[in-house]
Amino acid sequence: MTIHLFGKPARAGRLVRRYASARLEAVVERTARRYLVRGTVTGRPGRIEVFRTAAPREFLLNNWQSWGPMQRVTPSTRFPELEPIVRDRNPYLFSPLPDELLRGPVSDYFAAWDGGLAGFLTSRVGHPFFTVEGADLVGWIDYFDAEFKDPMAIEPLVVLKDGSAGTLLEEYGRRVKRAHRVRINPWNPVGWCSWYHYFGKLGWPDVLENLETAAGDRTSFHFDVFQVDDGYETDIGDWMSAKPGYPGVGGLAEAITERKFRAGIWAAPFSASETSRLFADHPGWMVSEGGRPKPCYKGWGKTIYALDTTHPEVKGWLEATFRALRKAGFSYLKIDFLFAGAMTGARHKKNVTPIQAYREGLRVIRRASGRDFVLGCGAPLLPSVGLVDGMRIGEDTAPYWKTRPSGFQGPNAYFALRNALMRQFMHRAFWLNDPDCLLLRDREIELTRHERELYALTAGALDNMIVDSDRLSLLGPVEKGLLGTALALRGGRARVGGLMGEFGEDIYLIESRRPGGGKARLAANLSDAAGSIGGRTIAPRSALRLEE
Repeated sequence: MTIHLFGKPARAGRLVRRYASARLEAVVERTARRYLVRGTVTGRPGRIEVFRTAAPREFLLNNWQSWGPMQRVTPSTRFPELEPIVRDRNPYLFSPLPDELLRGPVSDYFAAWDGGLAGFLTSRVGHPFFTVEGADLVGWIDYFDAEFKDPMAIEPLVVLKDGSAGTLLEEYGRRVKRAHRVRINPWNPVGWCSWYHYFGKLGWPDVLENLETAAGDRTSFHFDVFQVDDGYETDIGDWMSAKPGYPGVGGLAEAITERKFRAGIWAAPFSASETSRLFADHPGWMVSEGGRPKPCYKGWGKTIYALDTTHPEVKGWLEATFRALRKAGFSYLKIDFLFAGAMTGARHKKNVTPIQAYREGLRVIRRASGRDFVLGCGAPLLPSVGLVDGMRIGEDTAPYWKTRPSGFQGPNAYFALRNALMRQFMHRAFWLNDPDCLLLRDREIELTRHERELYALTAGALDNMIVDSDRLSLLGPVEKGLLGTALALRGGRARVGGLMGEFGEDIYLIESRRPGGGKARLAANLSDAAGSIGGRTIAPRSALRLEE
């Protein structure tokens, strides 16, 4: 693998690069199987080419935020389905640099393949990403329009050689953990979430019904947290204002804690709907363009704006809101649509990158949340490391596998589960992985029994967070037994094989080393065709426990 760093053949030692309006100093460390690049930059660097090598025939591409995919691609892979998203609806959903997505494969933070990995260890100031240019894989750091009068540390780059993609990803994860001094929360939650049965139509009677069911059968449900998702609030941004029929936010938490569950709640703290009281009262708190609030994305049938997390009053509001939620009794805080905090635009603080702005806002929430559990979702991944306890590492699941009978294909169980497998290396390195909710019910759902088992057993074997999202009265002994089986699989150190298609397309092997010794093995076939591992046949869309 021939490598160029900052436009020159890679070599160990100190180097200096002068650009039109910036100066970079770096130190390159080299061993037999890796390079490590650190340094500082001054001036207005814009976008800097850091790394270049011949593009692998296939590599693992990673999107910048938790809903975006991690998947195997070739240098010629294109994503035409992204164009209407970028051009028409949600330009910042999959990148802070949306136009890059239309030019070819973009892999944020790292790219990995059998025999090599190039990955940035942090994203504290700039946005690091990889593109394909001709026959080359090229790594960049984009500093947007920021100017640094004093030396600013660049995002460190590690280049690893020799090993499978999965093995190199695990080493990369360990290096990211050390770079951020991550402390993993010892509590790996088991809980209930309202979203995937009730969606935005959740009412207070629904909350009470499921609370009573969960409290009445603790030995079957095993929940320690009960989380109310989107649907309780009057509008996006007005988090302390509950809809009519609810006993207020405080009453909601009290009802949960009285039944001896940890109370959880959902919010999208960097978002404000055009119809919200927050937006009406404080339009000057929003990221702007041309002196006006700048639309960020479409959701709930409305235009959604992004809060300027560098604004002192916004920081005060964020801190007050999360302190109020905790005072009300909530100790599990699911924060969603976080990518909004990293959109480009004008902010109160003039010389700041969108990544710096995002981290400023997330640090406020982390501080206000104290030691309570913070679950990120829809979040820029690398900038969030060290600031959340758990992270949704895939897009939303759904009560169907890939498509509905109508032909609609959007967020689905397949995409969500594939990301959980692909991003397993982040678990207990970056945070605790949330693979999204289990859907166990056999009524009012389009998932087959095998598909529901596949999702539940895979999440358990990966040692991920386990959160159910059913109307609990629909679950009988079989469904409760599946939940118990998934939970019994947790607790091991899990590794995933098959990331580069070694066992066939969408077939994976999870090997989990148990704390007391021994190994559990689970084959997960996400494909539409039968496959095999070690001579054992795995049916389509199903899981098979192998010999231990």
